[in-house]
Parts: sequence; C-alpha cells; structure tokens
Amino acid sequence: MLYEDPFIQTIIKHEQLMHDLRRVRSLHLPQSYIGAGYIRNYIWDVLHGYDLRELHSDIDVVYYDAQDLREERDIQLEQQLCEETGNSKWSVKNQARMHLRNGTVPYDSTEDALRYWPEVVTAIGVQLDEEDRVNICAPHGLYDLYQLIVRKSPFFTDADYYNQRVQKKRWQEQWPKLTIITA
Repeated sequence: MLYEDPFIQTIIKHEQLMHDLRRVRSLHLPQSYIGAGYIRNYIWDVLHGYDLRELHSDIDVVYYDAQDLREERDIQLEQQLCEETGNSKWSVKNQARMHLRNGTVPYDSTEDALRYWPEVVTAIGVQLDEEDRVNICAPHGLYDLYQLIVRKSPFFTDADYYNQRVQKKRWQEQWPKLTIITA
C-alpha cells in the first residue's frame, strides 16, 4: 500500500495512540481498530508541521462481531474505556449492526464497513497485533490522507450529507493545505 511505511512509522511515534491501541487490543474484539479522526487528524498535523494537538472529538473504536449485535455491549465497552482512562472521548461501534443505522446493505467485515464511511480520508483504522506490529485497515488506501485530499467515498451515496459534513467540520481552517472536493 502506498505510504504504508511512513504511516506506520508516524503511528509508532505517537505514544498515547500506541497506549490506546494496546488498550483496545486487550478487549479482544474481532477485527477491532481505532479509526477516523484520531488517526486522520494526527497525520494531518504531522503533514502540516504542527505539534501534537489532539484535535479529535472522539476515539472511534470499530470492530465486527455478527454473533453479538447488542448496542448495550458497545455502551458497556465505552464506559469501561472511559473509566479505565479517565477520558470521555471513547466511542465503540460494532460494524456488524451499523448498516441498520446507515441504511445500507449489511457489511461483512470492518473493512467493508469502513468502505462506506463518508470520506475516503476518514475510512482508516489502525490496530496492534500481539507482537505490537501496526496493522492498517484502509479500504481506499492512504493516498488521499498523504495528499491532503478530502473527497466523498465512492460507496457513500448521500452527497448532500457529505457536503454538509465537510462544511460543518471546517477542516480547512485547522489544516489550510487541504484540498476539499465537494460531491
């Protein structure tokens, strides 16, 4: 995957993220990753030459378990992570049930679910294996992330929602080198 090596090296340098990845790994959730803004914003900061700013509104933990679709499980996991870390930003979602909320066909894996996230650049997850190796889940690759391009995922069909979301996020004010492509 293009940009895989620099991406992994950058992730390894973020001590808090590595600590959070170990914590998520300890939950033993199938196909689990930390993704979205925590990862995206950190890489954008690095590419802009900024110091670590922690500009994420939540810590998205995604996993795929078709055998247990209870929303209560996600809530319990969020509460556990919040209590263990003292950080209220944790958000845990089983992607095996998220198609119901999103009005799409059922997903068959975490990677498949990420494919349908609104922006290509947000559809990126990271996990640690048992040997502390960084594994990447990026169904659209890392090109847009490293080229500072924001575009709608080809699998996300609601162009109006995408455009409103990008406008509301005001990312270009924080990261002026971004190129935002409206749908």
